[in-house]
Amino acid sequence: MTYISLPSTRAKARRSLTDRIALAIALMRQRRALAKLDKAALSDIGVSQAEASRESRRPFWDAPDFWLR
Repeated sequence: MTYISLPSTRAKARRSLTDRIALAIALMRQRRALAKLDKAALSDIGVSQAEASRESRRPFWDAPDFWLR
């Protein structure tokens, strides 16, 4: 019988510095774009103006957990 070992959460490789910088830049651009959306566009994506404003003011290092893996 052959067993396949799956990497544990701790054994997963972390993203390279270059990847992290690219993700931070992408996040900043997305938040800037979110801030520029009008009320109709925000309504289309199901986000209130208050939520969009709050999200767009967050600093780039305040990224969602799934971006940090």
